[in-house]
Order: sequence, then structure tokens, then C-alpha cells
Amino acid sequence: MLAFSLAGSLLLLHSCTQQSQENLPEEVSYNFHIRPLLSDKCFKCHGPDTAKLEAGLRLDIASAAYAPLKESKGKFAIVPGKPELSELIRRIRSTDSTEMMPPPDAHLGMMSKAEVALFEKWIAQGAKYEPHWAFVAPVKAKPPIVKDEEWNKQPIDQFVAAAMAKQGLDHNEEEEPAKLLKRLSFDLTGLPPSMAQMEAFDKDHSDAAYEKMVDQLLASPQYGEKMALHWLDVGRYADSYGYQDDNIRTQWPWRDWVIHAFNQNMPYNQFITWQIAGDMLPNANKEMQLATAFFRNHKYTEEGGVIDEEYRVEYLIDKVKTYSKGMLGLTVECAQCHDHKYDPFSQKDYFSMFAFFNNTYEVGYEGDVSISKPAKNPVMPIRKEDVKNILSFINQKDTNMLTVSVLGERDSTRKTYVLNRGVYNLPTSTVAEPEALPAVMKYDVNSFPRNRIGLAKWTVDRRNPLTARVFVNQVWQEFFGRGIVKTSGDFGMQGELPSHPQLLDWLAVDFMENGWNIKRLVKQIVMSATYRQSNKVSKTQLEKDPENIYLSRSPRIRLKAEFIKDMLMASSGLLNPEIGGPSVKPYQPKGIWETASSGRGELATYKQDKGSSLYRRGMYTFIKLTVPPPSMAIFDASNRDQCEVKRLKTGTPLQALVMLNDPTSLEASRVLAQQLLAGKGTDESRISIAFQHIICRKPSAKEMDILQAYLQAQRKAYTSKQLNADKTLAQGEYPLPANANKLELAAWMKLCSTMYNMEEAITK
Repeated sequence: MLAFSLAGSLLLLHSCTQQSQENLPEEVSYNFHIRPLLSDKCFKCHGPDTAKLEAGLRLDIASAAYAPLKESKGKFAIVPGKPELSELIRRIRSTDSTEMMPPPDAHLGMMSKAEVALFEKWIAQGAKYEPHWAFVAPVKAKPPIVKDEEWNKQPIDQFVAAAMAKQGLDHNEEEEPAKLLKRLSFDLTGLPPSMAQMEAFDKDHSDAAYEKMVDQLLASPQYGEKMALHWLDVGRYADSYGYQDDNIRTQWPWRDWVIHAFNQNMPYNQFITWQIAGDMLPNANKEMQLATAFFRNHKYTEEGGVIDEEYRVEYLIDKVKTYSKGMLGLTVECAQCHDHKYDPFSQKDYFSMFAFFNNTYEVGYEGDVSISKPAKNPVMPIRKEDVKNILSFINQKDTNMLTVSVLGERDSTRKTYVLNRGVYNLPTSTVAEPEALPAVMKYDVNSFPRNRIGLAKWTVDRRNPLTARVFVNQVWQEFFGRGIVKTSGDFGMQGELPSHPQLLDWLAVDFMENGWNIKRLVKQIVMSATYRQSNKVSKTQLEKDPENIYLSRSPRIRLKAEFIKDMLMASSGLLNPEIGGPSVKPYQPKGIWETASSGRGELATYKQDKGSSLYRRGMYTFIKLTVPPPSMAIFDASNRDQCEVKRLKTGTPLQALVMLNDPTSLEASRVLAQQLLAGKGTDESRISIAFQHIICRKPSAKEMDILQAYLQAQRKAYTSKQLNADKTLAQGEYPLPANANKLELAAWMKLCSTMYNMEEAITK
């Protein structure tokens, strides 16, 4: 119960340690200052979840917050303009455990004096509520004028520089050319620059040199592979079905399509429209149907005795989560069992969206692993003539017909029910019609039909406040390691606020105005002075902005797991550049696969590939859901069992052990050493070449001295039989030269391995 004492409130307000007014914002914003506090401290009991409402008080809606308190006649939680009459202020100031808010048993912690002062000032200024920032259509603000002329040329830099200035920060100088080229190459292709690219960039001193390299990398087919990797995480692509038996499936043609779509620079609105409803569009061809495999990448059970409807509903739940998180940046799945506790999504809203996916031919169970099929109904066959014509981007290895799981709409409408607690066999009320989230944008039936075509149109409508914001934020995250909204999968009320809200909105509107052009967006980012800064860190930067939120320096980011493997193979000359096709099984520790296998089906045992298949890019490594590739898992690769828009970042000793001992790392060291010794040159010139291949720059004099000394020490160790050259060289299946000087080769192999184990080798 909320009690009230006017005299007590006045006394508390007067006697409180005063919050320095200059530390408070001039205008207190509900969205950026008050709502986050309410969400953290109050919405658990006084938020959107009406089932958990305490004392009949809602603080997420202005009319409810201003209304008389139900349990305290004549009293109000918030009185606009009058904090001294607002019971909210008295309660968040109280130290009495029977009155204080949040209450101790909520375990949410007391509000600080600064937070209380924010509430007081907000109420004094009128307690104005605002719609959640992410549910308001973005507006393209005019970029601020900044003093630095070099940073006053591009909107990205203008917004970033203005934010830096407010924090008392200044930007770094531009990165050294060699390091900048390495960063750019990994960011646009996932591969290190070639020696030819390094030499050409080093010699070209024209003003256009950098932009020419950007255009060259954007035009390379490896650009599509690099950009596709993030979308494979979003689309939870894998090569097996998951669950107990975890047998093989053939969804890889969809992966080939994603690479193709990025290389063709398919507009993002078309890219996601095809994935949501490609099969239902007028004159839908096989490429459009293939795109819908995005929603069929979830796990499937082949365990006998399961309940068909239970798993069919489970698959639909996965589709809703993938759509809402991957494309809208929302945690809508929280409303599967009850109204969302923090965001304005009811359980009815959830099942109204669920209804869009509830009308396909998909079933929950098609038989156990003994009759397993590589694709589940609805299925699209891919024949030889399809690959010759419309599906020419598919890397089909043989002439056998392929099958892929895709979406397919029923002729009749299946009823959708709100499920009690989200349980498949507890239907309650019927959902009248499919409808997208009204709190985000009204579903206008005159513009959007009540089917997946309508959902796709609603998603990419220019008025939708989320779609463009969410995608440009994901792209920004790919280059800076952190989105403008840090919680890239949660733009709701529990998500982080944008660090540069005007920049985010400018990018989103500009993206839509320019045809949802992804390559143009990418080029804007990498051409910016913000992106091209050095990664040197000053004491001031660390003190004022330890997380580099305001981008006064370039972040130092470890390469993704797949790109670490790519770096090893590309720098050593092992890389097989083939694009697409079935996934491959490279080196893997013995027994891991079988330990987690049911012993049934085609994937009961691990059958390693041979020859050039061992040297495919990391993104083509076979992903078995119950046993993800171990070396890549150690480097935080997504295990692909659910939609992920941001990978975890960890640092563990196991990562160093992989770089030291993994067969791919050791084989790359040996093969690079073989190439060095096959050519003419001195120790110094060979070391320099190896260093450039691996680190992508020339070594300093000190680094050269250390490496030469290490080489001499290794030569001595092998010559004196302290180390066994045969054991050192017995790594990987790439052949040894017939006439190899094993002692010399082993010494150089150890030297290359040392370079690969430099932190800089796997950092951009």
C-alpha cells in the first residue's frame, strides 16, 4: 500500500543531500533517463504485465501513473510539476523497509541519490511520457557541424565527433596504411590482404588509394562469404537436425543463396521479403522459394514416439523468435507464456504473430532416424537443370537431385489459439486474424494482407521503426565490435539505449532512402574517419571511456573463429577458394563426435574429408548441432541451435592452446615454411615475407632481431637432437617435399608457428 505524508515528503526533499544540478541533464527525457530506471526498478510490479500488477499501479502508462491511487484515496504516484506531492518520490527516498520502493524482497536495489534527483527534476518539468524510442519512426537529423574539418565531411564522423566532444574526448589519428589495409580486408572479405594487395597499397600514395581498395574488396566474391557468416548465425544454419539422433540434412543450398544475395547486393528489403514470403509472391521462382529455407533451419526431432503437434508448435515458436530477434531486434518470445513483463506485447500479440507461420504444410514428426530424409516437408527439389539456369550460384557436387526444406502455404486456414502458458495442448481463445505487433506499428489491413506477404510488407514498410535500425546496427556491430545499441537483439525497454541515437536514426533513414543498399552502407562506414582511426589507447581515453563507447579510437577485435582458420590457410597458401557446396569435415579430435552421438544415422561416426576439402573456408565446416566444431567453439563461434545476432566474446587459455597445437595451425606453419625455403633469399628476407603473410606488415628492427635469434635457437635444438624434426613435421596431410631438409624445415616451421601465436595475428 502507498501511504502519504505531505510534511514528511517536504522534509525529505529539503534534507536530502543535494544532487549537483550541473550533473543533471538540462531536460530530463522519459525515454533516455526515466524509463530505464522504471524498467530496472519498478516494472517488475508496476509495468506492462497486468498479471503481476501490485496495488493496481502501472507506471508505464501516463494516464495510469497520474491516476489516483486505488489503495490510498486522494493520493497520486505522480503529480506532474509537483514532486513534493508525488508519492513515488517519497517512496523511492524512504529507508523504511515497510515503505521503501523498490521493496527489499524484490532484490532490485535502492535508487541512488542521483537517480532520485532525476525523478524529481523530471516530475518538476511536467513528468512528460514519451513513446519508447525504438517504436517511433526514425528521423534524419541534420549532422552537427564540428570544428575538425577532416571530421566535418561525412555525417558518421560529424555525429561521432560531436558525441566525443561532449565527453571531453578527441579522436585518434588515422591508422598506419599496412594495419588499416589488414583491418579493411578482414572486415570486407574475412581474409588477410594478399602480398600483391599489400605491395600495391604501399606504393599508391594517391588520395584515391584507399577508396580504390575498398571498391576492389567490395567487388570480390569473398565479400559475400564474409557478410553471409553473420546471417548464418541469425538464420541458425547447421548441417544436422539436432536433438537426440542429430542426423544429416541438406540446407546448404540456402547458405549458397545467402552468399549470392550479398555478392549481388540484393536490397535488404528484398532480401528479407523473400525469406519471409518468397514462396507466396506473384510468379515465385525457385530462387525465391529457396530463400524461405531461412525459417526451416531450426532443429527437428527424429526420435520415435514424440507427439507430432508438440514439435510442430515448437518449430513455430522458433520461427517467431528468429523473426522477432533477427529482424526486429525484440524479445517477443517472452510473451509466449504470459504478457511481456517489460515491453508492451501481450500474449495475444504473440500468438497473433505466431499465426502468420501457422499455416504451412510443416509437421512435427515425419518418422524416426531409420527413415530419415535430408529435408523435411514442405520440400523444394533442386534438379540439374535448375542449377544450370536460375540457381546457378549453387555449387552442386554431383548430378543427384537435391532437396531443401522451405516454406509452403496451405490452401485452407488453420485456426490459431492463444495457448495457456504456451503449452501446445492447452488452447484458450482463438486468434481472429494474424497481426503484427501493434505497439511497434499498426497493422493496416488495407496495406498488409493477413498472411506472410503482409508480414513481409509490414516488416519492410518505411514507417516500421525497427527493421532498418536493427539491420544498420547489426552491420555497425560487425565493424566496431559493438552496436550503436549494444543489445543488438533487444531494442525493447530492457535493452541498452543507443550511444549515438541521432546517428543510428540518420543511418536507418539514409539506408531506406537509398534503396536499402547494403554495399553502400558498408562503404559509408569503412570510408569514415571514425573507422580509419588508429587503435592506440591514451590514459585519458581509458579513464573517460574504457569501453570505447564514443569511438575516440578504433577497437581492437579478435577475428571470428571462422576467419582465424581462414587466416591460417590464406597466409600459408593452403586455402581452397571454392565458394559454396556441401559442408566439409576437417581435422577434429578423435572420439568427440561419437561420444555425443546416439549411434544411429549417417552421422553416427566422424568421417574426415581428404585433399582440398580440408582447406575450405571456416564457414563451410560441417556443423553438427550436438557437437559443434570444437576448435571454432573455443573461439566463440555460434553453435547455431538458435538465432544469434551477437556472438559471445571470451578469453581463455584454451584459445592459446588451439593456436599452439591445432593440426590446422601447425600444418599452416609447416606449409608456409616449405614455401619460404622453396624460394631464394636470406634469413632476414624470408622472415620479413613470413611476417607480412601472417601479421600483414613488415617487422620492426626489434622484432626482426628476436625472430632471427629464435630461428638460430631452433636450428641448434634440431641439429643437436634436442628436438625431433620428424615429430615436429608430422602435422596435417599436405605432402612434404621429397627432398626436404627436415632439420631446417622444422626450425622454420617453429618460427612460423611463433608468428601465428602473436596476438596481432588474430586481431584486427
